[in-house]
Amino acid sequence: MTTTPQKLAPFYDGWRFAQERLGERIGELSAEELQLRAAPTLWPIWAIAAHTAGARWYWLCHVFNEPGAERTPFNGPNGEGWEDDLSHPREASELVFALRSTWTIIEDCLNRWTPAMLQDEVRREYGGKVQIHTRQGVLMRLITHDAYHIGEITQTLGMYGLKEIYIWTSRVLSAST
Repeated sequence: MTTTPQKLAPFYDGWRFAQERLGERIGELSAEELQLRAAPTLWPIWAIAAHTAGARWYWLCHVFNEPGAERTPFNGPNGEGWEDDLSHPREASELVFALRSTWTIIEDCLNRWTPAMLQDEVRREYGGKVQIHTRQGVLMRLITHDAYHIGEITQTLGMYGLKEIYIWTSRVLSAST
């Protein structure tokens, strides 16, 4: 009897909920709110959100050669992308598209990758040194990267008295529930 290998998606479902809350909240922000910074030397909210999406594209499509880059707003890894150009603020709709399109790449990986594939390695040269990365390591990097920047955005919003990004639930309860 042949069994189908277990996919990773069920184990990472909470990440999807956090992604949905991030996209929803970014989509609600005005152009002025997207410009808010926790300090003058720190990135504005729009740049943090763009960077979060760009990291997903970079690690999965560029480093691991996963398909889907063409579905995103990001181009080649040589040089800075639009997510790094602080002189060109991005609108909520652009950010939501970047977050959602890069999330589809993550979903594709989670639906295709199996536990047996988690230790698959890829090598990249960075800073004149060869680094070895596993699929599991990249998933952990992206989850913690997302969480770090969601927290950063949430703190910035809170500093200005604005509603946070509440990632801890997959559902919104109504008053009658």
